[in-house]
Amino acid sequence: MHHPNAPCPHIYTANEHDFKANVLEASRQTPVLVDFWADWCGPCTALTPVLEKLAAEYDGRFRLAKVEVDEGENMRLAGHYRLRGFPTVLLFRDGEEVARFASARPVHWVREFLDEHL
Repeated sequence: MHHPNAPCPHIYTANEHDFKANVLEASRQTPVLVDFWADWCGPCTALTPVLEKLAAEYDGRFRLAKVEVDEGENMRLAGHYRLRGFPTVLLFRDGEEVARFASARPVHWVREFLDEHL
């Protein structure tokens, strides 16, 4: 068990340049949950601790990649996946999107989503 304040090894940042390697290719080994978020977005800030708690709890059953859409190039990624608002969370497995949800959700809801799709 890692120290509660230590960064979780299953959480990392992704962007347009490394998305193919760090999300699509990586999802061939371990499912990757991608959180498209922005710092001006209240629901994004509400969802972040939920996703981080579950990434630690599931301890490697999935990895959490965070994509900040404030950064111009990352908006192209959001457009590519036809995201309509933030936060939007996409689950990738074997290089493909397998599920998604939008807006902030409580822990129990996200846990059910993960259990259904992992």
